[in-house]
This record gives sequence, C-alpha cells and structure tokens, in this order.
Amino acid sequence: MTEVTDDTFQASVIERSMTTPDIVDLWAPWCGPCKTLGPMLEAAVAATQGAVEMVKVNVDENPAISQAFKVQSIPAVFAIKEGKVVNSFIGAKPEAEIVHFVASLQPAVDEISMLVAAGDETSLRKAIELDALRFDAVEALAKLLIEQRRCAEAAQLLVPFTADPTAQDLLSLAVETEEALVALYEQTEGEFGPLLDQVKADESAKQRALELLEQLPGADPRTVALRKRLSARLF
Repeated sequence: MTEVTDDTFQASVIERSMTTPDIVDLWAPWCGPCKTLGPMLEAAVAATQGAVEMVKVNVDENPAISQAFKVQSIPAVFAIKEGKVVNSFIGAKPEAEIVHFVASLQPAVDEISMLVAAGDETSLRKAIELDALRFDAVEALAKLLIEQRRCAEAAQLLVPFTADPTAQDLLSLAVETEEALVALYEQTEGEFGPLLDQVKADESAKQRALELLEQLPGADPRTVALRKRLSARLF
C-alpha cells in the first residue's frame, strides 16, 4: 500500500492496473470512517498476496484525483482494472463485504475460496455446504467455534478429518477448551446456587449472579438453564 498524488497517480495506478488490479482508497485525516475502513482494506488486499494492489489518496491534498472520480463524500473506494473503474463503493462497509469486493478482482477465484476468505460463520458454513471436503473452510470454522467455546460443534466438524494433523490438533484444543469450560461451570454452580436464595431481596446477590452468567458463553444450554433458574427466582 502506498500514498499517491495527483502527479504520481497515472504511473502508480493506471499503468500498473493494466497488469494488476488496483484498489484506490480516497480518504482524509479528519474522516472517522476512513480510519476504520483503511486497515480492513489493507488486510484484504494483503491476503491476495500481490494479486491485487492498493493505493491511498488524501483528497485534501490531491484535488485533481478527487475531481476525476467525482468524489462527493468519503471514504470512497474504486477498483481499477486495465485502466478502467470496474467497481466502487462509498462509505464504511462490513469486513465480509470488503473481502468480497477485493477478492472479486482476482482472476479465477472460485466462490468457495471467496467464502473462506470472508471468514465469518455464515460464509464458512456456506462454503462447507458447497464442498464438505474443503478442509480450509472446516478448519476456519472450527477455530471460530472453539474461540466461542462451542467445542462440541467444532469437534463434530473435525471428526471426518481426524487423519489430518491439523484436525487432530484442533480436536485436542476443543477437548481442552471444553474441559476448562466444564470446570468453570462447576465453579460457577458452587457460587451461583447459594446466591439464588438471596437474589429476590438482595441487589448485590442479584448483581453477582448476573456477573457469573456473563463469564459463560451465552448460547450454551448450560448457561440458558442457569438464566432460567435465576429468572424463576426473580419473577
């Protein structure tokens, strides 16, 4: 990623785009959304390993470029290929959309690879639906689930790939994470149970019970059961 000016734009972007697609990020130091969008764009471009390049243009210092793109608000992002604008967007975007925007410029990128590159749970599950043998999608989703302490789901995904050393390592991590989670539930239950007798009349007991629940994964059935027990005592 480089900063370009009115003087260097032609050589740095237009000429290079004849062989390598270029992302042009028009920004300004005072633009808050630009500061959020820029790093996500840079990460998505870096992930292409040189298949796509990127430049940044400070609109305050380079009015000619801004006028050429007819920019009225920023951040403004343009995809240049073979000297022509082939795609663009204005304003902040979610990371998954940014990844798709950049990945679409790469030649012969298949849909599954784009979904894996997006990296969110919905995209990864869609990739696995399209090809259940794509281990890169399974690996990414398993890591995501383990981070969220949804270890049983991760293990279920990994079972068909147990011959793979990476899958074996992730399965071990899922087991270790689940064991730690079980210990946490046991510790929480030890304190949570006695608090239930006090939560109706004691605000501090209620707050402590809520604090204990906050440290647990919200979607876990064990957490849901504890929340129901607390609600039954309060209402």
